[in-house]
Amino acid sequence: MAVIAEFHYDFGSPNSYFCHRVIPQIERRTGIKFQYVPILLGGVFRSTNNKSPMEQFAEVLNKKEYFARETERFIQKHSIDKYTRNPHFPVNTLHIMRGACYAAGKHFEADYIEIIYRSMWENGLKMDDPIIIQEVLAKNGLPADEIVSASQTPAIKKLLMDSTTSSVEKGNFGSPTFFVQGEMFFGKDRLEQVEEEIIRLS
Repeated sequence: MAVIAEFHYDFGSPNSYFCHRVIPQIERRTGIKFQYVPILLGGVFRSTNNKSPMEQFAEVLNKKEYFARETERFIQKHSIDKYTRNPHFPVNTLHIMRGACYAAGKHFEADYIEIIYRSMWENGLKMDDPIIIQEVLAKNGLPADEIVSASQTPAIKKLLMDSTTSSVEKGNFGSPTFFVQGEMFFGKDRLEQVEEEIIRLS
């Protein structure tokens, strides 16, 4: 039986970007291909009464500094050398997550995900601007008009809502979140456990 490993992601999470950069290493070592599941983080937060770490710990002495150092260590450990904090953060990811729903299962899904992550967290672009989204997709050889148009359809809007709801029903409360045969792991610091679980079940 093939192990099912899901990555529930939102482009707006920098930790989700870090996981995206590490996942290929785990795939090579385990031979398991992760399934990328688009969710809307804002919808998850509303459904679970959760808040981003930036909001949650804004008044906690030393917490922000620790998070920054933890991020530095993760970047160094995994040789993530192109990360740039997005100057427009936080970015409303509604349109690009709808685009991810449309891209899911199509031949350009992996390219779409890579291009959007790169635009967000390496090129620092304002990826809630429809003009920039269109330009980025077209520049990178993706069917920009098709994706943008489809993202506005009721079916794709509902698909993102349903995917988000389903993720919460499985136990999710944020991103990055992983499910390995239904077992949930939250956060970039759980990637080793995700890999261990895949190996244990393989």
